[in-house]
Amino acid sequence: MGKQSVISRKRFAVVGLLVAFIVALLPYGMAATVSTRSLTGKKPKSQKVSEAPRARKRLTRLSRSRARTVTTARTGRRHRRRYYERFTASSFMNDNFDGDVTAGEDPVVRQAALDALGNMNGTVLAIEPTSGRVLAMVNQKLALSSGAQPCSTIKLSVALSALSEDLITKDTQIALGRRSRMNLTTALAHSNNAYFEALGRQLGFEKVSFYAHQFGLGELAGYNIPGEQLGTYPQQEISSKLGGVGKMCSFGEGISMTPLQLGAMVSAIANGGTLYYLQHPTAADEVANFEPRVKRHLDIAPLIPEISDGMAAAVSYGTARSLRVNFNEEEILGKTGTCSKAGTRYGWFASYAKTDIGRIVVVVFLQGGRPTFGPKAAEISGRMYRNLYDHDFFQAHPTLPTDTANVKPVVSTPQ
Repeated sequence: MGKQSVISRKRFAVVGLLVAFIVALLPYGMAATVSTRSLTGKKPKSQKVSEAPRARKRLTRLSRSRARTVTTARTGRRHRRRYYERFTASSFMNDNFDGDVTAGEDPVVRQAALDALGNMNGTVLAIEPTSGRVLAMVNQKLALSSGAQPCSTIKLSVALSALSEDLITKDTQIALGRRSRMNLTTALAHSNNAYFEALGRQLGFEKVSFYAHQFGLGELAGYNIPGEQLGTYPQQEISSKLGGVGKMCSFGEGISMTPLQLGAMVSAIANGGTLYYLQHPTAADEVANFEPRVKRHLDIAPLIPEISDGMAAAVSYGTARSLRVNFNEEEILGKTGTCSKAGTRYGWFASYAKTDIGRIVVVVFLQGGRPTFGPKAAEISGRMYRNLYDHDFFQAHPTLPTDTANVKPVVSTPQ
């Protein structure tokens, strides 16, 4: 009897040791497996194959989707759900623009614009900034429409407003977070939204609106151009739910701008501060008797070097660098814009060629689906500048005199 109890106790002790040993090993099962594999000096094949594609797929999903917070009704818990933005508009068209009036346009410029635009759903506007003459307007129905949200091109107006108010210089560092700071040149180059939202909030709606109207938004840009529409500029700050003045200054939320209005503003930057009425000759005699008409003189000449660095940087290494794929011979300064509304995506790019011979302003506006965005508009502009350069346009068109004594003033705004 004593002998059996001793054996039982021994068996119990052995079983206890085995159980304790197994329990002790459980937390280290995964670690033991990993360390054993690491001794071989090789990574598992499955890890090599799956990591890169998985990362690429995740980045693709992130780049094409937006995140929003959703509350589950049953549990009451909040979680983030990603969704894809769906576009219903087409980025392409087969229209040959038979309705365009072209008798007074420059044939070289028009052909360059047509070739550059191709079958994209958009419009190309070319302007002589020293006179306000429209050299070419491809897809005039769209160019003269009520316009669209200006997206990030509104940042040019905001930058000039902040510079006019001595709020910043091009080197002023704006704090965007605990450790992030940025100046105007970098913000324009990379189209930084937080920077311009901060400027908008510091300026306030009244000042932002005042300067926007001075630069031609909210009024007709053309002089007796049939079919031109006005666009819209809010009379008061948009709702805080839509982002308030900050979103107005970063995305142009609540604003509708026409390609002509943007072209007139960039022309004023290109020529040193004269805001011309845009004129679109429709016959050869109108070209022969053309007289520039001044809308107003803007006090921005000292500010243009401050904003020019950012516009040049956008083309050199920023959001408009796709332009350089097709054209590098002359310096181009510009600003892109990309945004979407109600299933349609907009792509803007406004620029001018800064040459010793002469300057030309080019505005490209695209609308459609996912293939439509600001860098695509910049790429089209690059093709247009390439076409003009190859046809000796800059040598063939010297700069017109900028003496305002030779310019016919306009007292009242035509309606």
